[in-house]
Amino acid sequence: MASHRRPKQPSRARVAVLTAAAATAVAISSQTGAWADPKPSLDDVKAQVDGLNQQAEAASEQYDGAKERGDQLRQQASQLQDEVARTQQQVTDLQTGLGSVAADQYRNGGIDPSVQLMLNSNPQTYLDETSSMQVATDTETDALKSLTGEQRKLDQEKKEAADTLAELDRSTQELNQAKQDVQTKLAAAQKLLNSLSAADRAQLAAQDRASRSDVRPPLNLPPAAGYAGNAVAAALSRLGDSYVWGATGSTTFDCSGLMQWSYSQAGVSLPRTSQEQATVGTAVPSLAQAQPGDLVIYGADAHHVGMYIGNGQVVHAPHTGDVVRIAQATSIGPINTIRRV
Repeated sequence: MASHRRPKQPSRARVAVLTAAAATAVAISSQTGAWADPKPSLDDVKAQVDGLNQQAEAASEQYDGAKERGDQLRQQASQLQDEVARTQQQVTDLQTGLGSVAADQYRNGGIDPSVQLMLNSNPQTYLDETSSMQVATDTETDALKSLTGEQRKLDQEKKEAADTLAELDRSTQELNQAKQDVQTKLAAAQKLLNSLSAADRAQLAAQDRASRSDVRPPLNLPPAAGYAGNAVAAALSRLGDSYVWGATGSTTFDCSGLMQWSYSQAGVSLPRTSQEQATVGTAVPSLAQAQPGDLVIYGADAHHVGMYIGNGQVVHAPHTGDVVRIAQATSIGPINTIRRV
C-alpha cells in the first residue's frame, strides 16, 4: 500500500520572509502609482485651464485673420470672374464681327486675302504678315489689334482668377485648421474642469469671481473726448455680453471683435485681429501715459487686446466662458504694446 505523506510545511522563517517581500512589493507598487499619477491641485488645474484658454484665444485670432483673408479673396475672385466674362464677350463680339466681313465677301465673289489671312492665323501673325503684304485696310488692322489686346487681357484675367482661387483654397484650409485648434484647446480645458469634483468646481468658480472686476461701469473714470471717447462708451455698453470666438458684435464678441465693433460705433475702422490692431495708430511708451481709448495689446504673439478706460483699467472680452468686463490692465498678462488710434 502506498504511503501518504503530508507535504512538508515551510518553516516559520520562510513564511515571514515571503510575507514581508509581498508587503514591500505592494507598498512599492502603491507608491509608484502615486508618483506616476499624482492628483493635480486646484491651483494646477486652474493654471492649466488658463493656459489652454490663452492658447485658444491665440488660435481664435488666427481664425479671425484667416476668415478675413478668405472673405477678401472670395470677393476678389468674384470680381475677377466678372471681368473674365466681360472680356470674353468682347473677344467673342470682335470675332463675330470679323466673321461677318468674311461672309459678306464670300457672298460677293470670294474672300479678300487679308480677311482670309485674318481668319486663318492668330491676330499677331496676321498683323506681322499684312504689314509686309500691305493688304490690310486700316479698319481691319484696328479690329485685329483690338482683338489681340482683348485676348491678352483675357488670358491675364484668367490667370489672376485661377491664382486667386488657389489662394482662397489655401486660406480655407488655414481657416479650418485654426477652427479645429480652437475647438481642441477649449475641449481640453473643459475636460480638465470636468475632472474636478463638484466642490472643487464651485471653489474654482468662486476664485474666478473674486479675481474679476465688476461688470458694471466703474465710477470716476477720466473724461474721454472725440471718437476715442465714443469708442470707450460703446465698449462699456457691452459689459456682461458673452465672449464668443470669431464674434464681432453686436451682443457677442471676441477680444479684437469688441475693439473693432466699439471703434466702428465711433466711425473709425480697425483691422480684424489683435495682431493687426497692434500696428495701428501710434505707439504709447508706457501704461502711465495711456489715455482712454488706447488699445492695450498683450503677449509676445499679440494674441489679446483690451481698451484702456483710465485709472489703470481696461475693458476687454477675456475668453470662452467669460463675459465682457473690466480688469486692471496689468493683471491680464505682459503688455506687448499700447496703440493710440
